[in-house]
Amino acid sequence: MGNPAEVAAHDVPTTESDSVSNEKVVNKPAHIDDVNVESAGWDESSTKKLIRKVDLTLIPFLALLYLLSFLDRTNIGNARLDTLEKDLGLVSAKLQYNDALAIFFPFYVAAEIPSNMAMKRFRPSIWIPSIMVVWAICTTLMGIVHNYAGLMACRSALGIAEGGLFPGITYYITMWYRRHECGLRMAIFFSAATAAGAFGGLLARGIMEMRGTAGLSGWQWIFILEGILTFVVAVIAYFVMQDYPATAKFLAQEERDEIQARLKRDRSSLADEFDIKYFWAALKDWKIWVHMFITIGVYTGLYSYSLFLPTIINDLGTVSTPEMAQLMTVPPYVVACIFCVTAGWYADKLGQRGIFMIGFMVIAIIGLILLMASTSGAVRYVGCFFLATGIYPNVPQGVAWNGNNIGGSLKRGVGIAMHVGFGNLGGTISAYLFLAKDKPRYMPGFSTLLACQSMALILSVFMTIYLRRENARRDREYKPPSEYTEAEKLAEREKGDLATFFRYTV
Repeated sequence: MGNPAEVAAHDVPTTESDSVSNEKVVNKPAHIDDVNVESAGWDESSTKKLIRKVDLTLIPFLALLYLLSFLDRTNIGNARLDTLEKDLGLVSAKLQYNDALAIFFPFYVAAEIPSNMAMKRFRPSIWIPSIMVVWAICTTLMGIVHNYAGLMACRSALGIAEGGLFPGITYYITMWYRRHECGLRMAIFFSAATAAGAFGGLLARGIMEMRGTAGLSGWQWIFILEGILTFVVAVIAYFVMQDYPATAKFLAQEERDEIQARLKRDRSSLADEFDIKYFWAALKDWKIWVHMFITIGVYTGLYSYSLFLPTIINDLGTVSTPEMAQLMTVPPYVVACIFCVTAGWYADKLGQRGIFMIGFMVIAIIGLILLMASTSGAVRYVGCFFLATGIYPNVPQGVAWNGNNIGGSLKRGVGIAMHVGFGNLGGTISAYLFLAKDKPRYMPGFSTLLACQSMALILSVFMTIYLRRENARRDREYKPPSEYTEAEKLAEREKGDLATFFRYTV
């Protein structure tokens, strides 16, 4: 796997050369160092226009990539409502369907660090489309498997292929935007997961009408057609995906310079170079570990919802056919998508994260209580809306919150990898929470999710209080960050978020 710290060696620098040596990081070209916040030609209006140009070029396509990724990993939940288990001879008593869900995640987590290293070696515009081609093939092959072993093999390969997308794109966004601009972009990017839930339900409903065509079942056509769709987009991605601000073909030279200058000002002169001590600093930072446990609480709910929502709705007692259950999965995802993007925008505007995460965790807990306490299908369906609304916005909020509060390029990259990797282990847990023997109420599964959300809530409250107090302490004991000279900042460049001029996002 190589040295994990290499994952983030180019986290914040905007050109490949920035990560080569400390000297190159500190001594940037004059045309970058001399650009001030109010430099000629870059007033607030022109800067907003530039950022909108970047947004329109990057974010919609990144969201499409993640939509396809999430669709291809969770469409097995829709396929289950057809005859997948019967056709493949999956034995419920042996939890073979659950094994097929769980096997994806260990391989997914293991692939994250090597994939990001490969992305650095081959560039985003080469690596991201390449892993898409591989997972498209894996998805398509799931449509022609004949037994449990074949399904397990395809799901394992799918995990390896998809593992690099989410951490890779998360890092990629930080190379283009300042700290308090990343939250909205990550929210829009991740909102594709909610769109995948809605789109997947509609698409599965239509595709299942092909049952019997060419002698294939409806679930087989779901995998085959969705895999082909991903393959087509992957080919397009080779031609349209951008790499780094310094090499972006859609920007003029002065626009490239301004993007890089904005990032330099936002980094507060903290260390960018590769040094193993920053890797160890991330491993020793207790704040990152708190975020990891918050994340596994959130992600366990995320994957449980996305993998089992069709099954849960099918067992509410208010739907008569699997096709109707597919359609009923759409509205909760649409509502969650709206909240995800809106919260990302407002959190960026306020420069806060913790209070948003706390609020959404309370909403998720309300949804779980409705699902557990009521026997009414209508009330429990409302609970599905609350649960989706509470879970989905906290994924991009959590990544942005953790990333905003880690000072220094290398430490930030390692911290984000720890955050995302540990959280995705929640997918393995979720695979065994909603068992056939527990239907229709699924009390063990919902109880576990309630415990996970409660843990995440308590830790988020603690972290919010701590960060507010720490910022207040630094404000009392040190001068405002704006009053530090560049020389004073450079003297503390190796301290990361412990630098006296650093202030946390609360």
